[in-house]
Amino acid sequence: MSTVDTTGNKTGRTPGSGRTPGTGRTPGSTVRLGALTAALLAACIAFQLNASMLSPVLVTIARELNTDDASVGLSQTMFFTLAALFSLFLPRLSDIVGRKRILAGMLIVMILGSIVSALAVNLPMLYVGRAIQGVSGPVVPVCLLMLRAEISDPKKYGAAMGLLTAVNGGIAGIDAIAGGWLATAFGFRSVFWVIAAVSAVAVALVFLWGVESKPSEGTTMDWWGVLPLVVSIGALLTALNEAGKLGAANGVIVVGGIVVALVAFFVFWQVENRLKQPLVPPAYLRRRSTWALLLTTLLTMTGVFAVVNGLVTSLAQNGAAGFGMEPDLASLAFLTPYAIVGWIVGPFAGRLAPTLGYRNVLRVGLAGTIVATLVMAFVGVHSLPVLIAATVLIGITYAGIVNIMLNGLGIVLSPSDNPGFLPGLNAGAFNLGAGLSFAILPAVQIVLSPASGSSTTGYSAGMLVGAAITLVALAISFLIPKPASAEA
Repeated sequence: MSTVDTTGNKTGRTPGSGRTPGTGRTPGSTVRLGALTAALLAACIAFQLNASMLSPVLVTIARELNTDDASVGLSQTMFFTLAALFSLFLPRLSDIVGRKRILAGMLIVMILGSIVSALAVNLPMLYVGRAIQGVSGPVVPVCLLMLRAEISDPKKYGAAMGLLTAVNGGIAGIDAIAGGWLATAFGFRSVFWVIAAVSAVAVALVFLWGVESKPSEGTTMDWWGVLPLVVSIGALLTALNEAGKLGAANGVIVVGGIVVALVAFFVFWQVENRLKQPLVPPAYLRRRSTWALLLTTLLTMTGVFAVVNGLVTSLAQNGAAGFGMEPDLASLAFLTPYAIVGWIVGPFAGRLAPTLGYRNVLRVGLAGTIVATLVMAFVGVHSLPVLIAATVLIGITYAGIVNIMLNGLGIVLSPSDNPGFLPGLNAGAFNLGAGLSFAILPAVQIVLSPASGSSTTGYSAGMLVGAAITLVALAISFLIPKPASAEA
């Protein structure tokens, strides 16, 4: 007979798996946790290279394919959009057909996409390659689910989770530097060949050391629910990406995308209420463990993402209002230390979460992020050393703490009979928040900047709006229930 913990999730045996929820082990089995963690870390690194290693290479791609930067930038948008859409349902599919199988499949598809991109002779071929790579979107959530299934000790899981999730902030800044060097020395194609090679190593390690788990084996995959959900989120992301163009945005695409998103979500809701084995059971959506976490993630990303990746880098390169730095120097001064401290702090934050509480560590990170953003807005916009220091602080508080806790809560709060649904929706919230962030904060900066462009008023305003949104995320975080089974 099963019991219910404080999150409202059932504990006991998971039907069809023969395993204890949270461990995924059969009695007496021995798992080489170090080897498993190494294989999953390789998979997470391979995925992250698709995002961070390409950022400094876009100009080179545009030159070698005889096109413009904006057109090449669309390939990044396509990758992240596809990554968001596949993140909605592949974690749940991995519960049913096997996480190791899905992870290996995503990495193999990533290799194919990298090869297509490396051989691209024109822009459409590059788009196809990047879209194929986007299938690998939920690599990190699936890796965390695999870890959760094999590590029963909350402290060990927390440390390993922190190590894997810290990759989301960049691989200690080395990836961006290496991408720029490879593109300069050997052309943009070399970057995709390196990504393919790293992905191939990851596939081999996953096949060698990965452990299969199928907690929902025998369940029917809800493809009828997947279709309207993907259409809804895809339309909303398209509208947000278009809105981010500000004055150049097409109003028809923005409004039309929002309308399609609402209609498709209504269809999705109706479908889910009529199926016996829905992708997202409506009862789970009503739980605080679901909507409070998703709302916190959405608001956090909206308030933080474009501050560092948009406003700070723009101010650093602005010769009139900012510091007139070259793009490569700006990345080295801001994004590299931001990634390094996040990589260092992540495992420690994950290790502390089971002891101090996931929610408490999350709130410390959110509060620190708000303080750092306020320092940026009032002092950093006038002082380069203070701006760098505040960016490093956000690297600690957001990349090293908040990002880890939000990803971790998506795993430990997910119900045992449907463990993949919340990580998938949480990944969607991350991507929606990033899109909203770039649609709102740069718009505030541009609207409130004087015509001369020589004042930091707009930058300060954008950062203050980001801090205010993050403050709301902090308030909502108090509604997230305690993941009792994951804390010591």
